[in-house]
Amino acid sequence: MANVTVLGAGAWGTAFGQVLADAGNDVTMWAIEPEIVEAIEKTHTNPVRLPSVKQLPANMTATGDRAAAVRGADVVVVAIAAQHAREALVEFKDLIPETALIVSLMKGIEQSTGKRMDQVVCEALGLEDERFLAVSGPNLSKQVAAREPAATVVGCTNIENAYEVAKLCTTKYFRAFVTSDVIGLEMCGSLKNVVALAVGMSHGAGYGENTAAMIETRGLAEIAAVGEAAGAMPETFRGLAGVGDLIATCGSPLSRNYTFGYNLGKGLSVEEATKESNGVAEGVATASAVVALGEQYHVPTPLALAMTRVLNDGISCAEMLGEMFPEGVTEE
Repeated sequence: MANVTVLGAGAWGTAFGQVLADAGNDVTMWAIEPEIVEAIEKTHTNPVRLPSVKQLPANMTATGDRAAAVRGADVVVVAIAAQHAREALVEFKDLIPETALIVSLMKGIEQSTGKRMDQVVCEALGLEDERFLAVSGPNLSKQVAAREPAATVVGCTNIENAYEVAKLCTTKYFRAFVTSDVIGLEMCGSLKNVVALAVGMSHGAGYGENTAAMIETRGLAEIAAVGEAAGAMPETFRGLAGVGDLIATCGSPLSRNYTFGYNLGKGLSVEEATKESNGVAEGVATASAVVALGEQYHVPTPLALAMTRVLNDGISCAEMLGEMFPEGVTEE
């Protein structure tokens, strides 16, 4: 087994840390919040971010010291909010061991640059591609933390490294598959959040499953087209990281993006939905990035464009659907 450090003790970072600990690894959680560090250290809980878990494994420890957190780490897992990843990782650049593999749990596109998280992480840490790995799939943190059966995909340009990390996070309840399609994993994990916003909004506005299915299906086609134009493999969008993650994120109130969209559909403003959701969902920042990527690759992005109109101009769900699906007959 390995010494694994998880940077960021949010719900997903903590849940994945538990998976790693259950698999037999020694896990160190790094958190900037002193109260979270103290809770993990003294009571083996994270009541701030993951209160549903009453007892974290004994082989999970925590620290707020950056150097101590990554000292001797074989694997460093990054579970920081995507829009703050670059600035946070710069602090670790000269501290992480040169042989450590870097695993990203983040799902997002950097709004200021339009770059994927693999690009952001490698730039911030001065990392070569083969040391970077992405983890993405239908992984709602609360359900993974409850040890319900789940699966994910581990991606790396060096497939042997993907197999190594997949073994480190495989348990009786958590299964890991591997791929070399890092771009595909990044695109799936990021772009589906925008679709989840739209689906949540439709439910919040009172529409049913037909509408949700229409949005999800066309949304999948949209993100697959953008992803393939960026260099992703088509089959990735048909697997766990694509359609699998889309189903989970668009169909559960445990999804922050779905819930954020649901609140918008009820008539809340972006500011009100942010307060209600205790933070901004990642899809909010990603929507405009998807539109920019569509323009860059000459791929139509009507769903993402309609969601930016919701977020920036406050149009209603009915208006969003009208812009997403204009009148007239077109090929599927």
